[in-house]
Amino acid sequence: MLSTDATIKRVGINLPTGRLRSLRARRAVETAVAGSLVLAATFSVLTSFAIIFVLFGESVRFFGFEEIRVSEFLFGLEWNPFLGAEKHFGIWPLISGTVMIAAVSAVFSLPLGLITAVYLSEYAPKRLRSFLKPVLEVLAGIPTVVYGFLALTLFTPAAQSIAKMLTGEQIFESYNIFAAGLAVGIMCLPIVTSLSEDALQAVPRSLREGAYAMGSTKFDVSMKVVVPAALSGVVAAYLLAIARAVGETMIVALAAGGLAQLTINPAQPSQTMTAYMVQVFLGDAGYGTPEYYSTYAVGATLFVMTLALTLIGGRVLKKYREVYE
Repeated sequence: MLSTDATIKRVGINLPTGRLRSLRARRAVETAVAGSLVLAATFSVLTSFAIIFVLFGESVRFFGFEEIRVSEFLFGLEWNPFLGAEKHFGIWPLISGTVMIAAVSAVFSLPLGLITAVYLSEYAPKRLRSFLKPVLEVLAGIPTVVYGFLALTLFTPAAQSIAKMLTGEQIFESYNIFAAGLAVGIMCLPIVTSLSEDALQAVPRSLREGAYAMGSTKFDVSMKVVVPAALSGVVAAYLLAIARAVGETMIVALAAGGLAQLTINPAQPSQTMTAYMVQVFLGDAGYGTPEYYSTYAVGATLFVMTLALTLIGGRVLKKYREVYE
C-alpha cells in the first residue's frame, strides 16, 4: 500500500508545502493513536494474565503444604485456619457467606433498581429525570466504608428492634448477613438503575407507538413491550451488580462478622471470601504460612466464580440480544 506522499507524487498533484506538512502530521497522529490503542489493549491482556499467574501460582504453594488436602479444600464444610489444634480449610463456608450476601443484596437492588429505571424512563417528566438520575448515581461514589458503618449503626439496630417487637426475641446478632447484604444492595442500586434506564431509553420509539396504536395502556407498553425489548441490557445490569456484590470487601468486613459458617439464616454472622483475605493481611497470619497462602487459593476460587458468572452472562446476553434498525 502506497503512502500518502507516494500517492500524491504518483497522481501528479502539486500541494503547497503547508498542506503537505498537514497531511504528514495527520498521518503521524493517526499512527500514534493506533499504537496507543494497541498498547492499551496489550497492557490489559498482560495484566489479566499476570493476575491469573499470581493467583494460581501462589495457590500451588498453598496446596504444597503437607497438612493441606485438595479434597478438603474443594469439598470440606469447615473453615477454621486459626483456632484449635487441628486446622480446617474447607472453602464452602466462605462460599456460603459470599453467596448469601450477594443474594440478600440482589433481592433488594435488582427489582427496586428495575422499577426505578422504568419510572425514570417511561413515567418521570424530563426535568425530574434529569435531576433524579444524577442523584442516584451519587450513591455509587460514596465510600464503601460508609455503607459498612450504616449497616452497623442503622440497619442492624433497626432489624433487631423490629424482630424483637414482632417475636419478642432477639433474633438478629450484632453482626449479621442481612444488614451487610442490605448495605451492599444499596451500593449496587445505582448500577442497576442507571444501566437499566439506559437500556430502556435505547428501545426505539416506534415500538412504543405501535403498542399505543393497538390500544395498550402505558403500563402495558412499559412492562410488555419496553422491558422485554431491553431485556439484554437489563440482564447485563443485573450481572454487573451481582459481580460487584460478590467482590465487595469493606462492607462485609465491617458488618457481616468474621465467623465462617454454613448458614442460610440472614440473622446470623458469616464471613465472605474477600473478608477473610482482609483478615489475613491485617496481620492474623505470618508470611509463608499455610494461612497466608490460603488467601491466594480463596482469591483463585473467587476469580473462577466471577469468570463463570461472566461466561453465563455472555451466553444469556447473546440469547436475548435485540437488534434494531
